[in-house]
Amino acid sequence: MASTPSIPSHMKAWVYSEYGNIEEILKFDPNVAIPDIKDDQVLIKVVAAALNPVDHKRAFGYFKNTDSPLPTVPGYDVAGVVVRVGSEVKKFKVGDEVYGDINQHALNDPKSIGTLAEYTVAEEKLLAHKPSNLSFIEAAAVPLAIITAYEGLERVDFSAGKSILVLGGAGGVGTFVIQVSYLLSPLLCPLAKHAFGASKVAATASTAKLDLLRNLGADLPIDYTKENSEDLTEKFDVVYDTVGQSERALKAVKESGKVVSIVPGDTPPPNLFILTSDGAVLEKLQPYLESGKVKPVLDPKSPFPFSHTVEAFAYLKTNRAIGKVVIHHIP
Repeated sequence: MASTPSIPSHMKAWVYSEYGNIEEILKFDPNVAIPDIKDDQVLIKVVAAALNPVDHKRAFGYFKNTDSPLPTVPGYDVAGVVVRVGSEVKKFKVGDEVYGDINQHALNDPKSIGTLAEYTVAEEKLLAHKPSNLSFIEAAAVPLAIITAYEGLERVDFSAGKSILVLGGAGGVGTFVIQVSYLLSPLLCPLAKHAFGASKVAATASTAKLDLLRNLGADLPIDYTKENSEDLTEKFDVVYDTVGQSERALKAVKESGKVVSIVPGDTPPPNLFILTSDGAVLEKLQPYLESGKVKPVLDPKSPFPFSHTVEAFAYLKTNRAIGKVVIHHIP
C-alpha cells in the first residue's frame, strides 16, 4: 500500500446522525476518523465536491432500508488527489488528480463517508483521471450528472437522427443531456451513419434560463412558464425527464418513442432509471470534455465555501440552481 506520510488519523467533515431535512440535521464535525481503504480502493484528499438532489433524499430517509448505517457524511461527487492506494490498484498512483461518483449504486449501500469531508475513499473502477483542462471545481460538477445523462440515453437506444426533448434542461443532468445527445451517437450506436447525434434537441426551462439552453445547443428552448411541451404539434423520439413530469413526458413522445426518467412522478414512468457509477464512462467521455465540446455548467453562486455547506444544500433545495452546486475549498 502506497501513501503520503502526512495523512492525519482524523479529519473535518459534515455529518448527520439522524434522518430529516438535511439543512437541520447536518453538523460540522472536526474529528471524524479517516476511513481505511480496501485493496481495490484509493484514499482521496478532497479538493471539491458537488451536491446532488439524492443527498437530500438520502438524508430524509427515503431509502433508509438500503442505506449504510448512520452517522453519514453525505456527498457523491468528488474531485481531488490520490494520497493512498490499495495493493490491487493499477490505474492510479499517489499524487494523481482524479474525479468520480464514489457510490457505485446511488441507493443501495452508499458509503457512510461521502465527499463532504477532507478525505474520502472510492474503488478504482469508479474513478478517472481529471481532465487536464478542467479545474477541480469544474471536475467535481461532472461525474454523477454526466454518467446519468449518458446511461439514460444508452437505456433508450438513442442514436443518430433521433429527436429528443429534455424536461429540466438547465439542471445538472439536463445540461449534460443536451450536450451529449449531439455527440454520443457514435459511442451509443457505433454503426450510425451520421458523425454526430440528435436531429433536433428541445429542452424546457424558465424564462431566465432560455439563453443557457441555446448556448448548450438546444434547437428549441421551451419556456415552461408560458408553454406546455406536451401541447407542441411535434412529438419526439425520446423524452428525457429529469424533473419528475412523467405524465407530461408521455404526452410529448411519439407513439413509437421512448421516455426515460430519473425522478418518480405522479404517473409511474415507463422507464425509471438510477445510474450505476462507472469510471469507464468518464474515460469514454474524456475527449469531449478535454476538447471543450462538453462543458460542465456551474451555478453562478458556486463554489460555496466548505463552511457554507448547509447554505448550499438549502439553495439546491429551492430548485433555482443552474447546472451544479459545488463546494470548494475543502480544508
